Amino acid sequence: MTNELPYERMLQECLKSELKVVNAHLPRQQKSLAELLTEEYPHLLCKDGSTHLFSRKELAYLASLLTADEQKRLLLPLLIEVGTGQGEMAIVCPNEVVTKVISGVLDMPVTVRQGRIVIYKPQLAVTRKRLRTTTQYLFSPRL
Repeated sequence: MTNELPYERMLQECLKSELKVVNAHLPRQQKSLAELLTEEYPHLLCKDGSTHLFSRKELAYLASLLTADEQKRLLLPLLIEVGTGQGEMAIVCPNEVVTKVISGVLDMPVTVRQGRIVIYKPQLAVTRKRLRTTTQYLFSPRL
């Protein structure tokens, strides 16, 4: 019993290190849709030093779903959290603007629980087809 706690800590530390590696493609920071729309080449820098480019067509599509104020509050890329489970993923949802976007993309109401919108594989396919460059995967043990 006394070895169980240090063993668990060791596993968690290993997992943290591995997750840093598989999530190195994530942006250093997100930018608002409004800001990206003003850039000649909409982009941001990633933690691994690479550059993530956004499709102007996708940005225009997102802008068509939102008011000017909402465009300032929508931070991109949207993060799709992938966990250890096979069937569901979650879109990180820090505000109601993300809820509005995902509802519009999926053409259905969505529910936010604990700052996440749970989606299933068919919904993921639709989301990624329409928002290929404005979404990124976040690998997490959370789900």
